[in-house]
Amino acid sequence: MRNLLLTLCYDGSAYHGWQVQRNAVSVQQVFQQALEKVTGTRPDVKGCSRTDTGVHARRFCCSFHTEHTIPPERLVAALNHFLPRDVSVLACREVPADFHARYSCRGKEYEYQIWNHPVRNPFLRDRALHYYYSLDLDRLNAAAGAFVGRHNFTSFCSADARVKGDLSRTITCSQWRREGDLVVYRVSADGFLYNMVRILVGTQLWVAAGKLAASDMHGILSAEDRNAAGPTAPAAGLYLNRVFYDSEDVNQ
Repeated sequence: MRNLLLTLCYDGSAYHGWQVQRNAVSVQQVFQQALEKVTGTRPDVKGCSRTDTGVHARRFCCSFHTEHTIPPERLVAALNHFLPRDVSVLACREVPADFHARYSCRGKEYEYQIWNHPVRNPFLRDRALHYYYSLDLDRLNAAAGAFVGRHNFTSFCSADARVKGDLSRTITCSQWRREGDLVVYRVSADGFLYNMVRILVGTQLWVAAGKLAASDMHGILSAEDRNAAGPTAPAAGLYLNRVFYDSEDVNQ
């Protein structure tokens, strides 16, 4: 029995997230369909994250056990032949039997893209939030810096039955950058709560709009109350950028 780790990228616009849904198309569903065509089996595929409807992934990791003998490089080509054009397998490798794409994960990095221009960009439809008003990166980064370190992120988590236990997470990177009219927020942590990145973005946009001050972020964290934070930003601008494991960064 082999344990294979695959790295995917996908445009999430047409999918209801990664995880199989009863009445909606998901990335996991089309991946398993392609896998069945190649191997003749439908193994239990473990994803590194659920990712919500409309969220994209530049690097998404999944793993599964199989007795099939196909070499990793041939499996990549075969899966890409059967996958829809908005999903691609980038790499495949054999990993130890106890490796699990989700539970072996030690951290993730997300990016959120904003098209910051009075005129919308049709080429970024469903791929970036169109934000009309000026964005001051000094104000945004002053707010972003408050999230670095270990905090309870209850205020930045949507109520959901899947979220239980300790809601503390450690953020190691939280910063904004500008690339012309594209403004990008990058955040890395040992884990993320439901809608956490989108609420972080929505709250910081309130800082940019003057509805909150950067110094208010500490009070919002301390409140441990979702009502204390700002709105949830749309899913379309969010990308799972990288996934980290103890053995190596699988995105290299």
